[in-house]
Amino acid sequence: MRTAIRKCKSCEKYTLKEICPDCGHPTMMALPPRYSPEDRYGDYRRKLKKLETRS
Repeated sequence: MRTAIRKCKSCEKYTLKEICPDCGHPTMMALPPRYSPEDRYGDYRRKLKKLETRS
C-alpha cells in the first residue's frame, strides 16, 4: 500500500493531490519506495535517476 501524502518539488509543501494547489507544479511521493532484495525494477529506476540528474 502506498502513502497518500505527496510533496511539491518547487514550493516544498505537502498535499494529497497530484498537482500542487498553491503553485500548480506536479507533486511526487513524499516517502521513497520500500527496499526489497527482489526489486525487479531497481535497475530501471537507477538508470532513470542518472538520466534526470544529467539534464
